[in-house]
Amino acid sequence: MSASSGSVEEKIRMLPPDLREEAIHYIDELVKRSKRAPSAPFRFAAEGSLADLGKRYSSVELQHKASEWREA
Repeated sequence: MSASSGSVEEKIRMLPPDLREEAIHYIDELVKRSKRAPSAPFRFAAEGSLADLGKRYSSVELQHKASEWREA
């Protein structure tokens, strides 16, 4: 992105009215997004919940079981 001279306000004033409204709307959305609270990091709560299946089935059997479960 190249840096061009002129302030944001000047650039918005140069736009036709319909695009000026769109630019202002976009800037408002950016302001809202910047004020949102940061989301909590993703936690994989189900991690390890199926570990016992690995003791009862081979990896190939688990693949077949997964296919069966998806079809059900």
